[in-house]
Amino acid sequence: MRRWAKMVCFAALIAAGQSNGACLNAAAGAPTARDVTSAIFRSKPLSPPSFEGQSLAGLDFIGLDFKSANFRGADLFGANLTDASMAGADLRGATLNRATITRAEFSTSNLEHAHIQSPTVFTTLERFHREGARFAGARMSGADLGGILDRTDFRWADLSGATFGGPSGISLIGAKFSEANLKGTKFGGADLTFATFRGANLTGADLTGCDLSKTDFTGANVTGLKLAGANLDGADFTGVEGFDQIDGLDKTGNRSRAIVSR
Repeated sequence: MRRWAKMVCFAALIAAGQSNGACLNAAAGAPTARDVTSAIFRSKPLSPPSFEGQSLAGLDFIGLDFKSANFRGADLFGANLTDASMAGADLRGATLNRATITRAEFSTSNLEHAHIQSPTVFTTLERFHREGARFAGARMSGADLGGILDRTDFRWADLSGATFGGPSGISLIGAKFSEANLKGTKFGGADLTFATFRGANLTGADLTGCDLSKTDFTGANVTGLKLAGANLDGADFTGVEGFDQIDGLDKTGNRSRAIVSR
């Protein structure tokens, strides 16, 4: 019955000029990891496989290259994406809560309004830089992220309107946000010790209550940045734009220990 359902769906989609990847969930329950892998290897150049809206929860995709696949609205709750490549994939509105993303590659992917809460990133209690996921250049506006995302690479990403935080809190120690668009981003009181925001757009971003010890804001646009209750011990604001327009600067901790050179 399952094979017949796939054949009927495949024939209908071919007539409509669509990818056969959309058939994986048709009338036959959720696809297996083998189904997904097979669809990826069958896909042709310029015709990425589609898993739109499908349930892929808990599946094992270690080291798999998804070839810019369509995961729009898909459920990847608890999936194992260790060493997997989602580079260039469409993950708009997808759920990756509690997924394992150790060394996963999301660069240039579209994660607008995606949900990434409490992912597993590190394999030991030691949070090594080389185990962090990469979201460099990703589109992540409106996404919500929470959990331990220390040393994660968000350089050049568009995180405008995104929200960090959630039931498990948020830790971004040593995270990289250089040249990122963080306009209106909410950081939920995160630990941003040693994080880097060099050249980033932080216009109207909310860093209320964040630990910004040794955080590097060199050359960033901080116009309208909300900082009330933040710890500025050793934070570097060298060459920033809009320092005089920071909101709540007078309510920060260790302001005298911040580095300000304009």
